[in-house]
Amino acid sequence: MPGKITALQLQQRRRDRVNIFVDGEYAFSLQSILAAELHRGQELSEEDIEVLRQRDSVEVAYEGTLVYLSFRPRSVREMQQYLRKKGLNDQAADMVLARLQRVGLVGDGSFAQFWVENREGSRPRGRRALRAELRQKGIAADVIEAAVAHVDEEASAIKAASRMASRLARLGEQTFRRRLLGYLQRRGFSYEIAIRVTHHLWQELGAQQEENPGQRALPDDS
Repeated sequence: MPGKITALQLQQRRRDRVNIFVDGEYAFSLQSILAAELHRGQELSEEDIEVLRQRDSVEVAYEGTLVYLSFRPRSVREMQQYLRKKGLNDQAADMVLARLQRVGLVGDGSFAQFWVENREGSRPRGRRALRAELRQKGIAADVIEAAVAHVDEEASAIKAASRMASRLARLGEQTFRRRLLGYLQRRGFSYEIAIRVTHHLWQELGAQQEENPGQRALPDDS
């Protein structure tokens, strides 16, 4: 609908959007940040209107990604999938992603580091499990290796197993070792780390039982 802009009206329910009237008739709406570039009397061609609509779709999507990112950082692949689900064409999605990367809101390196640190703080995993999780997020191998390089697997395994070890301690040594070893391996810790931590925790809990003789292990369930 080419013609001359005759009015720009702020929407009543959405104060961040402006209705654009061309030759006295409603033509389209824009985010207010884009509408601020327009003025009454300005001539718009079909091409101008198409460019404005494209920019508007990018602006709306960008603001949506800020909400999406408020829950936790995202990998590039996650953000691409999110934008596709929102119905953006490839060009618009690339523009949004480039803008996010330009201001440092999306980056696989920072995302991978966040993921590893978050796991370390709440749900420790071995390097094998962390690598698998990050691959699923679309992170490149070299970025993954940089993120997991400083993981102290033994400390993480002890942290991951301590609560479980306390529950298993009264079931006897054989049951304790079998179950805790499996528990740690399912969380991506190597056999060597898992067996060493299992032994360490059994020795530690055994010493506690010596100090508190009333807390004796139950017979093995095997």
